Order: sequence, then C-alpha cells, then structure tokens
Amino acid sequence: MTESHKWRFKQRFRRGAYGWRGTSLASKRLREAVSEIKKVAKEDPIAAADGTVSLFERLWPALEGIDSSSGALGTAVNRSIEALLPILIDAPADLNTRRLWLERLYDAVCEDGVDFLFPVECSWGEICVFPALVTEWLEFLLPGLEFCQRAGGPGDCYEAEAICLSCLLEAKRYDELRKVVSGRRFSYWPYDRFWAEALLRMGRTDEAVAYAESRQPDDYESQSILRFCERALLEDGRKDEAYWEYGLGIRTGNTYLASYRAIVKKYPERDPEQILRDLVDTSQERGKWFAAARQAGFFDVARECARSGLVEPKTLVTAARDALEKDPSFSFEVALRALDLMLRGYGYELMVIDILPAFEILFGAAGAMGVDDWAMASVRELLAREVPGNDPACTDYLRVLMERRQREHPEVE
Repeated sequence: MTESHKWRFKQRFRRGAYGWRGTSLASKRLREAVSEIKKVAKEDPIAAADGTVSLFERLWPALEGIDSSSGALGTAVNRSIEALLPILIDAPADLNTRRLWLERLYDAVCEDGVDFLFPVECSWGEICVFPALVTEWLEFLLPGLEFCQRAGGPGDCYEAEAICLSCLLEAKRYDELRKVVSGRRFSYWPYDRFWAEALLRMGRTDEAVAYAESRQPDDYESQSILRFCERALLEDGRKDEAYWEYGLGIRTGNTYLASYRAIVKKYPERDPEQILRDLVDTSQERGKWFAAARQAGFFDVARECARSGLVEPKTLVTAARDALEKDPSFSFEVALRALDLMLRGYGYELMVIDILPAFEILFGAAGAMGVDDWAMASVRELLAREVPGNDPACTDYLRVLMERRQREHPEVE
C-alpha cells in the first residue's frame, strides 16, 4: 500500500500551487491532508508515515509563493507537522525504509527556504528510531558543525545544527552535546533546549530548570521555556510548584478561555473557579480574563474582571445583552461599566453611537429589576465626575440620551 496508495493531497501541494494571498486556502488544504493521513494511519501506519514524508517534501515548493508575514501560514504548518510527527516516528518501519525517508526529508530540508521543516529537524533523532541511523547522521553532519564552530565568523550558522543536536540527544552523547551547545556564539532557546532536555534525562531537574530560566528568549520562546520548566517539575512530581511557578503563565491557543481550559485539564485536582481566580490575580491585565470568565460560567469572576480591569466596551455590551433575561443584575453592572469606559474614551475604534446599545441595555436591566431610579442616578454620577480623559462627544451624546429618557419617563427621578 505504501507505493500504490493514491494521496489526494499530492495534487493540492504541487510546486507553486498557491499565490501571494493563499494562506487561507493552503491552511484548509493542510488540515485536509492531515485528516487524510490520519485516516490511513489507522489501517496502514507505514503508508501513512510515507504519506507524511511526501507532504513534508511538498511544503516549501507548494507554499513558497504565499505572503507569510502575518504568521498564520507558519502556525498552520507547525500544527500540521506537530500532528503528523508521531505517525512518522511510531510507524513500524524497518531500518532501510527509515533510511530512505530520512534521505528524502534531508533533501526537503536543504531546499526549504523559510525553515518550515525546523520542527522535523529538531525531532530527527526520534525519527531515526534505530541507533545505527542516528550514528550515520552524526557521522555525516557533526564534523561540519564542529568545523563551523571552530572556523566560522560571528554571523555564520550551520544549517543542520538542529539535526546534530537532536541526534546527540537521542544517542545519549551528552558530553558532546554540552560542548556543541556551549560552543555557540549566542543563546538561542530552540537549540539550547537540547542541553536542558539532556539535563532532565540525566535526572538533574533543578539544573535543567535553572538553565532554561537563564536563557534570554523573545516572547514566543518564553512560552516554550515555561512549558519546558512546567513539564520538568510535573515529571518530578512537584505539581504545586509547577502550577504556581510556570503553569499560570502558559498561554494555549488563541484565546484566554483556551488557556484556562488547558490549565484545568492539566490540573484536574484543582477547583476550576479557583484556577480562574489565580489566573486573574497573577495577570497584569485582569480585564483580559472577562470573556473567559463569562464563557466559563463564572459570572462573579467576570464582574470582578470588569470592575478592576480594562475590558473592550463592545465585549461588555455583548455580554450584557446576552445575560439580560437570565441575569439582569449582571447586565446592569456590565453595561454601566461599558458606559464608564466609553466616557473615558477607551475602546477599539470607538464611535459615539456605541453609547446607545449600552444605555438601552442598562435601562432594560434596570426595568427588569425595578431600579430605574438607581440607573438614572448611576448615569448622572458618571456625567458629573471630573475625569480629564473623558471623551466630550460621548459625554454630550449620553446627556442627550438622558434628557430624552427623562422626558419619556418623568415619573423616574
């Protein structure tokens, strides 16, 4: 089946298949390819592994014409590789089959113009599986890396460095690995992590964590370091330390809700609401957790986030509208906070008309609770305060709305 299986994705990943604005379509095709390979893996894991190699070979030739400046394409590629690497590593292939796969992958790595396959390089030793293959690749590539470190200039780098480091790690040649990592001209966590991993495998957990913390990462790498340190402590049975020192700082997915759910899943013994409170309390932007708290069903926490942090007013208005029938008191407080922030001029692309839905929801909630006079007094208090940053246009429009409501409801003081 390895040779005869007809992969649909091959037609979609031809050289130059996607143009400058092809990120969305390419991302969709990548998801389809991953699904296709995973489906075959259930029946024929070797064929699926061979299909994985075929897809990896086609990534750069097919995607090189796409504008990747937004990072969305890189994210899609990384997710696809992450999903398929286990299939490639775990396939019950013999040594010769793996040797051929690795030769094909190496050709693809050499052609890769933007390091799409960097995660593959970092897993090279695992893909080898057989110690003999690990040795072969080290004999082939390690001399070049050592020469580059001895003779290269400050800006020189060795393209197969990650492959060498991965193979040294899997071969347990830790002394050589330490020498290579320490011989680098600058700190770079994607390479430094191999020595941190070696320390971990040698049972030197505290040294591994201290070494990882000593690196100087950018924002993306800092998350990788946090994950490494958390994993190191979890594997050492130090769950409380892992949670407080690293777990609460890890962000997963594209939303705060996704990060919260990931931590709840990782620490099932902890109370979910308390985890959320811990996340809020340790955050420098408490308001950012408002939507996560609301969607997780913890409205008291959402209230606290709205009170003590900056929340996008339109997000508050949406939340207030959604809760109007079930929880008018929540809608009242959140809508009032939205008006407060709008008057201060806070909000993305804020327009004067955005005042209106917040105002209507506020009085809708007040009517449901029978506290129209309280709502009127609360808005008057907002208008009467002296805040240098108040937006004059929003303030004037809110006064107009208040005057109109007073005319329509003269019985309310």
